Amino acid sequence: MCGIIGFTNRIDNADSVLEEMMERIRHRGPDAGGKYLNGEIALGHRRLSIIDITESGNQPIFNEDRSLVLIFNGEIYNYKELRGELRTKGYRFRTETDSEVLIHGYAEYGTGLLNRLRGMFSFVIWDVNRKRLFGARDFFGIKPMYYAEMNGTFMFGSEIKAFLPHPHFKKELNTDVLEQYLTFQYSPTEETFFKGVKKLLPAHYFIYEDGKLTVERYWDVKFRPDEHPLLGDWVKSISETFKDSVRAHKIADVEVGSFLSSGVDSSYVAAAANVDKTFTVGFGTDEKYNEIGYAKRFSRAIGKENFSHVITQEEYWGALPMIQYHMDEPLADPSCIALYFVCKLAAEQVKVVLSGEGADEIFGGYNVYSEPNATWYDKVPMGVRRAVGKAAGALGARRGVNFLVRKGKTLEEWFIGNAYMFTPEERKALLKITTNAPDPTAVTKPFYDQVQGCDPVTKMQYLDLHLWMAGDILLKADKMSMANSLELRVPFLDKEVMALAEQIPDRFRVTRVTKTDDDTPYVTKYAMRLAAKRDTPKDTAETSAKKKLGFPVPIRVWLKQDDCYATVKAAFTGETAEQFFHTESLVKLLDDHKNGKADNSRKIWTVYMFLVWYKVYFEEDAACGVRNTV
Repeated sequence: MCGIIGFTNRIDNADSVLEEMMERIRHRGPDAGGKYLNGEIALGHRRLSIIDITESGNQPIFNEDRSLVLIFNGEIYNYKELRGELRTKGYRFRTETDSEVLIHGYAEYGTGLLNRLRGMFSFVIWDVNRKRLFGARDFFGIKPMYYAEMNGTFMFGSEIKAFLPHPHFKKELNTDVLEQYLTFQYSPTEETFFKGVKKLLPAHYFIYEDGKLTVERYWDVKFRPDEHPLLGDWVKSISETFKDSVRAHKIADVEVGSFLSSGVDSSYVAAAANVDKTFTVGFGTDEKYNEIGYAKRFSRAIGKENFSHVITQEEYWGALPMIQYHMDEPLADPSCIALYFVCKLAAEQVKVVLSGEGADEIFGGYNVYSEPNATWYDKVPMGVRRAVGKAAGALGARRGVNFLVRKGKTLEEWFIGNAYMFTPEERKALLKITTNAPDPTAVTKPFYDQVQGCDPVTKMQYLDLHLWMAGDILLKADKMSMANSLELRVPFLDKEVMALAEQIPDRFRVTRVTKTDDDTPYVTKYAMRLAAKRDTPKDTAETSAKKKLGFPVPIRVWLKQDDCYATVKAAFTGETAEQFFHTESLVKLLDDHKNGKADNSRKIWTVYMFLVWYKVYFEEDAACGVRNTV
């Protein structure tokens, strides 16, 4: 795992600027750094050595006549097969790295190389003769890629913060994204919080040539249920395919560990991977917020050593500025900070760790997926439900009322993903500034358009695979692991696993069956849970079937405490908040929460994380202070 950065060379001091840009992402690759510069291009690379840890694996990497130059972030799990294939075509390899198959594969197959790859990646290849840049990002968006065109310079890299030292980079807040963030809790489109900076979306590549940028999609998820196989057949196929993916994801020349919570996803990974060490974090002693007890019992059952850490309230709050620095853009997912600490714990022992991200999106694991057509009320005519929902909406958000409001809308109207913080009306009322942000349904519509006629579960999964997973789940996984110079691998997010999951009928993803022959309830991820149960030791059944908590964080409780309340109130009444928000509305959200009138914790956190992030990037020198505490 590494960090990449580069720009078209239009400046006199390119070497020193590139060096400083590389320094901003040293955490992504502390083992080595490499550069390539000429009068047209500047490429920089920071290396975390995982495969071929000798100096021969350092980047940039060249082809035989040095007409192609590569910088690469990620892992290619089928590189040995590709290496053999390319050797038969006459290509010579000088290293044992997986990186080299990209440069020869591009020479042989062009953009067709991408669909031959199995792995996680973002990379750029400079064609010296054609003066052309080719860049690509992996199928699911596991590894990041950003780019910007400013003042005649095209720049690109693994993290936005690396753009800051470039003299042509203009740092300006994108207020449209701020408004979108208030609803989604992350930036949901290709636009970022920095005006002019974009994300290369998952499964896309770009070509930059003669001052022109072209961006194309090269792959997409295609659900096509096969109704013929029986449930047992699917369970067997999941077991075999997942084990194969885990074997591929363990390829490394360094030790590999595994994260472990109380849920089925990480338990399945840890059991299947047969690693020696597992890693878990929690809060306090209440098992509502602490999965360490479950993890230790599971680790003992599979004969592995578990390392754990209890995160204190002081640690959590003290880390927030540094966390938002590493995220590049504000993210309001409270579990992000817990993920940072478990990555920090793991990095003390190993260089590579396996994790369970992606299982819910691929196999249908979120509880919300079981909501459509789940009750008798779904059979009430939509006209009646709309009227009831409209009336219920006037009563304010609360349990029961929220149900009626949702049921008064179509799936496309109410489901934007796993987080829905502020409605369009609420965010407009909260913001003091005017933006051109589209309605959330305008963001989700292109994805729903791709799955018209599909069942509700498939629609929700497709949306989450493209928005929630890329914008929240994988973003924090990459940034928090790389902040600790740790490579995080996700064996559920494998092309072969996805190809299988695309065929599983929705009744085996989210099922109405509530009990099995051993009285264990299975609803979501039905077939996958049965595969996990089959492949997990018998005395771990209770743990592996337990509902995943997902790094639960007690912010709801903390925000009612005087010290945390005071900290957030100071931010809500400060100059930055005054610039963007009606601060009296922010304080009311906070007071109503403290006084028990409403659970506003997630809304409060969404605004507070933006304010913390803004202070780091726009009110302090993001090159100093926060970074120097890492």
